[in-house]
Amino acid sequence: MDPQQFGWNEYFSNQHPGGTVGRVALSAREHFVVWTDAGEVEAIPGGALRNRCAAWPCVGDWVVLRDGRIVVDVLSRRTQLSRKMPGKGAREQVLAANIDTLFVVSGLDHDYNPRRLERYLVLAHQSGARPVVLLNKADLRNDFEAVVEHTKQVVPGVPVFALSALEGWGLEALPAQVERGRTAALIGSSGSGKSTILNRLLGENRQLTAGVRKSDSRGRHTTTRRELFLMAEGWLLMDLPGLREPQLWADPEQIDQTFSDITELAGQCRFRDCTHEQEPGCAVRAADLDESRLRSYRKLKRELAYLDRQSDFASTREMKRHCKTIERSMRRHPKR
Repeated sequence: MDPQQFGWNEYFSNQHPGGTVGRVALSAREHFVVWTDAGEVEAIPGGALRNRCAAWPCVGDWVVLRDGRIVVDVLSRRTQLSRKMPGKGAREQVLAANIDTLFVVSGLDHDYNPRRLERYLVLAHQSGARPVVLLNKADLRNDFEAVVEHTKQVVPGVPVFALSALEGWGLEALPAQVERGRTAALIGSSGSGKSTILNRLLGENRQLTAGVRKSDSRGRHTTTRRELFLMAEGWLLMDLPGLREPQLWADPEQIDQTFSDITELAGQCRFRDCTHEQEPGCAVRAADLDESRLRSYRKLKRELAYLDRQSDFASTREMKRHCKTIERSMRRHPKR
């Protein structure tokens, strides 16, 4: 297998320490399938990787192998798709690495939710990947063209396509969004049709699919692992498990990119620190925007500001704990 065929480029070759390198095509806890120039190998993490507390390998990573199957290092990532780990703590969970295009999939049934799309867009902009919105199950709506136009207003500047993976139309738009040797990923709720899209593009049933509940269009997690596939046109596609509610992990500044229309208007407000609530001369409120979109903007801004404070606190606490460990070690083993 030619490494350039599955994403190797100058960015990674400049880091190449020598030896065998490969790309993680499947990640399942401590088991990895890695593509190398010698073929596909099954790999496990080495002890040195654990002891250094280095980046844990995830699908899409380029890794260094020892003895052909022991992962000893992870090359620096070009892009990194993350979310806040579920729970009360402010910890990052890396979902995938080195993605160029992120296909955000929403079903045009009860799954369609503009506010959730905005959350996915924040994650995409933070990752460094280029977002593209796919409105699947368009065969269920006679007004899907109107929904596409409405969605374009929700995600300004982001390509939006309607398709039906089940009926097999509209899929030709996807390969045109990804260059040869580049990597895309499918992300969205369970039941939105990500695995059906992948199977259609591959021309075979490689991923399990399942129906959704008629009452709320929720689906089961048929995709339980993160996996990379090589497409016939020479680009790569990841299928990621469904996310019920994407927990944000991003800098507060990413809100400005996701809500570029509001950001542009905010530059015309009378006061630089305008909160767009009660201040006079507020250009955002004067523009008569969709009130639900404005509420979403404020909510996500507060959420990311809180996450930023929690993350700083967690980092400071971890640094203090690390320093105390070093101090205790120095007391136990003083210099002679």
